[in-house]
Amino acid sequence: MARAWQHPFLNVFRHFRVDEWKRSAKQGDVAVVTDKTLKGAVYRIRGSVSAANYIQLPKSSTQSLGLTGRYLYVLFRPLPSKHFVIHLDVSSKDNQVIRVSFSNLFKEFKSTATWLQFPLVLEARTPQRDLVGLAPSGARWTCLQLDLQDVLLVYLNRCYGHLKSIRLCASLLVRNLYTSDLCFEPAISGAQWAKLPVTPMPREMAFPVPKGESWHDRYIHVRFPSESLKVPSKPIEKSCSPPEAVLLGPGPQPLPCLVASSKPVRFSVSPVVQTPSPTAQSGRAPLAPRPFPEVSLSQERSDASNADGPGFHSLEPWAQVEASDVHTAAAGTHVLTHESAEVPVARTGSCEGFLPDPVLRLKGVIGFGGHGTRQALWTPDGAAVVYPCHAVIVVLLVDTGEQRFFLGHTDKVSALALDGSSSLLASAQARAPSVMRLWDFQTGRCLCLFRSPMHVVCSLSFSDSGALLCGVGKDHHGRTMVVAWGTGQVGLGGEVVVLAKAHTDFDVQAFRVTFFDETRMASCGQGSVRLWRLRGGALRSCPVDLGEHHALQFTDLAFKQARDGCPEPSAAMLLVCSRSGHILEIDCQRMVVRHARRLLPTRTPGGPHPQKQTFSSGPGIAISSLSVSPAMCAVGSEDGFLRLWPLDFSSVLLEAEHEGPVSSVCVSPDGLRVLSATSSGHLGFLDTLSRVYHMLARSHTAPVLALAMEQRRGQLATVSQDRTVRIWDLATLQQLYDFTSSEEAPCAVTFHPTRPTFFCGFSSGAVRSFSLEAAEVLVEHTCHRGAVTSLTATPDGRLLFSSCSQGSLAQYSCADPQWHVLRVAADMVCPDAPASPSALAVSRDGRLLAFVGPSRCTVTVMGSASLDELLRVDIGTLDLASSRLDSAMAVCFGPAALGHLLVSTSSNRVVVLDAVSGRIIRELPGVHPEPCPSLTLSEDARFLLIAAGRTIKVWDYATQASPGPQVYIGHSEPVQAVAFSPDQQQVLSAGDAVFLWDVLAATESDQSFPGAPPACKTGLGAGPLEDAASRASELPRQQVPKPSQASPPRLGVCARPPEGGDGARDTRNSGAPRTTYLASCKAFTPARVSCSPHSAKGTCLPPASGGWLRLKAVVGYSGNGRANMVWRPDTGFFAYTCGRLVVVEDLHSGAQQHWSGHSAEISTLALSHSAQVLASASGRSSTTAHCQIRVWDVSGGLCQHLIFPHSTTVLALAFSPDDRLLVTLGDHDGRTLALWGTATYDLVSSTRLPEPVHGVAFNPWDAGELTCVGQGTVTFWLLQLRGADISLQVRREPVPEAVGAGELTSLCYGAPPLLYCGTSSGQVCVWDTRAGRCFLSWEADDGGIGLLLFSGSRLVSGSSTGRLCLWAVGAVSELRCKGSGARSSSVFMEHELVLDGAVVSASFDDSVDMGVVGTTAGTLWFVSWAEGTSTRLISGHRSKVNEVVFSPGESHCATCSEDGSVRVWALASMELVIQFQVLNQSCLCLAWSPPCCGRPEQQRLAAGYGDGSLRIFSISRTAMELKMHPHPVALTSVAFSTDGQTVLSGDKDGLVAVSHPRTGTTFRVLSDHQGAPISTICVTCKECEDLGVEGTDLWLAASGDQRVSVWASDWLRNRCELVDWLSFPMPATTETQGHLPPSLAAFCPWDGALLMYVGPGVYKEVIIYNLCQKQSAC
Repeated sequence: MARAWQHPFLNVFRHFRVDEWKRSAKQGDVAVVTDKTLKGAVYRIRGSVSAANYIQLPKSSTQSLGLTGRYLYVLFRPLPSKHFVIHLDVSSKDNQVIRVSFSNLFKEFKSTATWLQFPLVLEARTPQRDLVGLAPSGARWTCLQLDLQDVLLVYLNRCYGHLKSIRLCASLLVRNLYTSDLCFEPAISGAQWAKLPVTPMPREMAFPVPKGESWHDRYIHVRFPSESLKVPSKPIEKSCSPPEAVLLGPGPQPLPCLVASSKPVRFSVSPVVQTPSPTAQSGRAPLAPRPFPEVSLSQERSDASNADGPGFHSLEPWAQVEASDVHTAAAGTHVLTHESAEVPVARTGSCEGFLPDPVLRLKGVIGFGGHGTRQALWTPDGAAVVYPCHAVIVVLLVDTGEQRFFLGHTDKVSALALDGSSSLLASAQARAPSVMRLWDFQTGRCLCLFRSPMHVVCSLSFSDSGALLCGVGKDHHGRTMVVAWGTGQVGLGGEVVVLAKAHTDFDVQAFRVTFFDETRMASCGQGSVRLWRLRGGALRSCPVDLGEHHALQFTDLAFKQARDGCPEPSAAMLLVCSRSGHILEIDCQRMVVRHARRLLPTRTPGGPHPQKQTFSSGPGIAISSLSVSPAMCAVGSEDGFLRLWPLDFSSVLLEAEHEGPVSSVCVSPDGLRVLSATSSGHLGFLDTLSRVYHMLARSHTAPVLALAMEQRRGQLATVSQDRTVRIWDLATLQQLYDFTSSEEAPCAVTFHPTRPTFFCGFSSGAVRSFSLEAAEVLVEHTCHRGAVTSLTATPDGRLLFSSCSQGSLAQYSCADPQWHVLRVAADMVCPDAPASPSALAVSRDGRLLAFVGPSRCTVTVMGSASLDELLRVDIGTLDLASSRLDSAMAVCFGPAALGHLLVSTSSNRVVVLDAVSGRIIRELPGVHPEPCPSLTLSEDARFLLIAAGRTIKVWDYATQASPGPQVYIGHSEPVQAVAFSPDQQQVLSAGDAVFLWDVLAATESDQSFPGAPPACKTGLGAGPLEDAASRASELPRQQVPKPSQASPPRLGVCARPPEGGDGARDTRNSGAPRTTYLASCKAFTPARVSCSPHSAKGTCLPPASGGWLRLKAVVGYSGNGRANMVWRPDTGFFAYTCGRLVVVEDLHSGAQQHWSGHSAEISTLALSHSAQVLASASGRSSTTAHCQIRVWDVSGGLCQHLIFPHSTTVLALAFSPDDRLLVTLGDHDGRTLALWGTATYDLVSSTRLPEPVHGVAFNPWDAGELTCVGQGTVTFWLLQLRGADISLQVRREPVPEAVGAGELTSLCYGAPPLLYCGTSSGQVCVWDTRAGRCFLSWEADDGGIGLLLFSGSRLVSGSSTGRLCLWAVGAVSELRCKGSGARSSSVFMEHELVLDGAVVSASFDDSVDMGVVGTTAGTLWFVSWAEGTSTRLISGHRSKVNEVVFSPGESHCATCSEDGSVRVWALASMELVIQFQVLNQSCLCLAWSPPCCGRPEQQRLAAGYGDGSLRIFSISRTAMELKMHPHPVALTSVAFSTDGQTVLSGDKDGLVAVSHPRTGTTFRVLSDHQGAPISTICVTCKECEDLGVEGTDLWLAASGDQRVSVWASDWLRNRCELVDWLSFPMPATTETQGHLPPSLAAFCPWDGALLMYVGPGVYKEVIIYNLCQKQSAC
């Protein structure tokens, strides 16, 4: 109903009463005039500047029209030979405001995440092309019909919400605006409407048409978007499009260009308005139109196919009307159609689109600052740092190094502010007029985009609640301006409201909103400190009396509290620092200086650095920033020091020296970390506890000119205008080295392909090689006279080429480290060409060298070895239709199989040439308005990457009719270089900073290259791992054989195939179907080592005395049990459970005994008071109907009795004080309490409890009493002996309300007659067992109390939160006499420890000074209350252990578990050495790097997880090196290559991924086993030369369908070939049994040609196969 008032249409001017100008605004030359054509009043908007002459609805930018109509109709006429602009602010359903602009001023479509600019082309029919864009002299009234819903869906994939505001700018006449949900047809009369399925324009909206005239002869109709761009009514969900990716432009849609038509033209192109001209003639033949969007349709058209041929559509008879000449400017191609001509146009979208969308996702940014380095701040939780990197806002998690981004600004960010709850982030960009954004900090979504009243914003400050935002900047006259905005409603869908504005003549360097009052602020600057207040819609300020300090240059300010927690203004002090070293402490209430201090450097004799600071006269330290915490003040100064002071500034607490002046400091909210930034581009923090400085980010201080990547080490090299060369680690984005030259600037850089060396060219003409290992210059050559413009090396690293600004080309031999010059040729390269990384290019096979030269109009191709000229192409003559001479800008080669050479030209084209003949293969016109300095093509020839101004454009190179590029923003300055990473999985772009992008599309190394015109495809696939089988090998091979369903004939151990045969067996006589087993397309018969009685030949049996294996040690403790650990300090007996075992361990020697026999996991233990008997209970297993209780003789370790008391798990066991009885308690399902006589362990008594019970205990002072606790009651049992029988008397006491509604979860007896009980809510209550009442309780913990122990006058409590507390309860006995009036003030906590999990078991000595405690984390701790320490005794996994691997030297082993942890153990002592923990993930597989991957201290672990991620852990650094995500599903197996430089991983879907452990990139995926989980991957060195394939490694993969593939690989050469394929039968009787044992395979350690396999089958057997002989082995 809310939209009913806008139906069927709404007259916008009438509804908002534009003529009164109360709800609308006008600016400049706006007047009401009478139009002769319409015979009515219209509004004329004219003026030389469009932005200064306009009509705006509504009046204020903070208001909203709230118009929900889908279509907007604008009735207007452009003024002749003038430009006009129409701005629409449209709000999406998620409250994102997008500006949509239409103008004949725009030359091309432009897009950002919040702004769409569409060119509205109007052109007279005249040959003067320089008038394109201006309104023709005979411009007519136009009906512009905009489908706002489809505009947002097509170009931004957002749902349309409502129309917020409209601005009509000069120069035009406007009659009215209308909105409606109906699509009206303006040119159809009432009689025609009765016969056609269209809706005519209402009379109020219609243009008048004189009788006998045609509507199209007088008026123009523009409909946008066209029907060819219609999309579903909901946004398309893209799983590959993360929120941080910013994709601009239409993506797979055609390039938009709004054009108006004067006739109902039926094109799929964008027609251009043409008015009749007496001299207009067309002598050009019509060209085939390009698939651009249809913008103008005056009638509906049919999609029915015509008989003219496939791919074309025909028009209905009523729609086949005469068309006028139309000129279309589409991507630089002119399409002319003659009058009265029907033009069939190929249907758009018949071929596949550009997928995925987007294809790039920003992963990391190297850089900091841009506009300045003062903007860096902590998040309120202190976990992350927020800072700008030019136009990108980065949030960096300081502990993990992960980055997330806020993208949308198009210029450098000049100011940042974050509110106190991490809800709102405000940012402003530098270029005038300043655009500001408000972001949802948690989601990264832009909530609001608005222009600031200030010309430039210098500083922003939020109030703590986020309801007020203040900004300081300059207006267009250069005056200082302060603005206050109300932002409280932005998060709720509201708007930003300007609350107040003020101008001031005082300088403002820093501005802050106070923490104690959101209406108060403070500022400081040159000679002034002012206090501000917002009241009554005005900002007012008053100065602070500075006295003698009135001439100081103040730089920063901060608030501190005078008294803790006092929110009053009188309790706050203001600290202000100055460039002269003064720090003033100002009373905010009295506005006077209370203290003035000055920091002065004092140097020791001969000392280079300041040692201390004093306060006296003399030159002070230039302080640039300060920050205050409740305990200290951090000061940053221009001498490069960060100093921490106490608040009284008595002495320096800590200092850290930086490499440049400190520009900003910020203390974390907890006061433990101090963030500092320097003007040299460094960002880091000082940890005050450890006194260690951590570097977060480094940055070039000037634009980056060129970059190069190295694959083996995963390193990146950059050169910059700041005269530095820097080496970065691509995995961590941290700087490794930097090389600085003060005399000459580096210009170009490239890596040696195989050695740890890089080459750098300098402005002096020198080319130097640098060693990455020694970090020094190796060789220098000075054969150039001018600055080096480009460097490139051949892929094999044998040759290096360099060019210079004087035109010379040098060739170097790099076969040995002492590389030397081979040839220097003068006047080869164009001397006046701009320096570019793409000025030189070497073909992918290293045979050809291409460059721009000798002139800018030619491109030369040479042989790289001989430098013989093979081809010279004149670029200037390629476009014969152009009157301007074209020149080449950059070159690059395509894959060698294609033979393409790509040339970027000054006419904004990319020309694709044949590298041999020079003929033009294709061209991409209009790639960007400016020439492209760098371009590159992916190795699979799928994506073309272009540096296009401040954006990156990605083209679908494989599609001939490319739908247009995907455009990515983020850079604030022109991009200088773009490149694919060596593994093609990432893209790097360099300009103001270095951006690292993930390629979301799977590259296909052996796909068919686009040589001929491509056929239409159905799609590219949904994910990066689909259709990966074609990439498994470089050569095609036969189809992988499927597993057979029949069992082969059984053979002996040394069986061979029949002589004269091929190894295939025919089993038709036995009734089985004929089956052939294939391996590399050859048949074989495997041999089996059988353990069945049917083939005992050749088998070995274990010795009669016992098995081959003996359990030596157990590592772990069952943390999911309860009271499953016992320790007696007097005897030293120590026992605990681990799974089904009772482990008895000597705490001194570590020797273990293992008592086995339970068929299920043991739940609890109980030790008799004499310490001679141990009882253990387990749950029910699949083979037994009842649980087991085993009674062990402690001295002999033998099981003396086995009883089956309960049908469910035993929850608790307890011996009576005289050891004559054993009580057992069933769990909540069984609820059975049983008593057993320990003489014979016969059942004495049993009863079923009415409610679940959590604990049971005997009274240590009375063997005839025991107590149970449960839900709301305490049950006291009295045992009465009547001969041999025992009867139970029960007394139940409810828990009083004062204790709370929680359940009683634990109990223990205290001094008689006290009973302590713990509750699930954390209370401990004390009962008088004689009176049966609770007289005292206190809150002991936040979680449930699961354990209580008492001895002497001390009580130990353990909770589910992991807290272990020691209580002094000696006074409780005296409180018993007070009854319910007792207070817990006499009970106090002596000690407290926090362990790693909920406490489930504990044993202490009689004095409760020391004990052993078990937790649910699988850890046993030794606790000493005297020392206040906890020492780990036993540490096991929380849950199932999935894999164990051994170190190369077998000194250590590593385990992984379902609990997400990876643990490293020392085998000698079985002690935990290292633990890596990943939360909320299961670690399923593990691999230890081989010894040859490096030195022993460089060993690593590869761990696979349930979410498809693979993590690399460093053993020496005890840290995670890398996390990658090669699989979409859980990993099941992982292995290193023999050199440790490659990781192979398999998942549960049967895919095997090959990745680089240093870069995290996956460069190959094999899907041969797809459909069955990979159970084993085994790698060994390839020693057998008879396999017929090349490679250094031999590896196998076994899958759950009993198939094994064997491969030979050389990953350095990217080679992988199939050696053998083995399929093993799965008996039909076991195929449907559900869970089957895994299929396992391994290479023989001493003979790599032997393969052993075991898996599910009829018999228990091991199959041995010889790879060299392709048959079974004896």
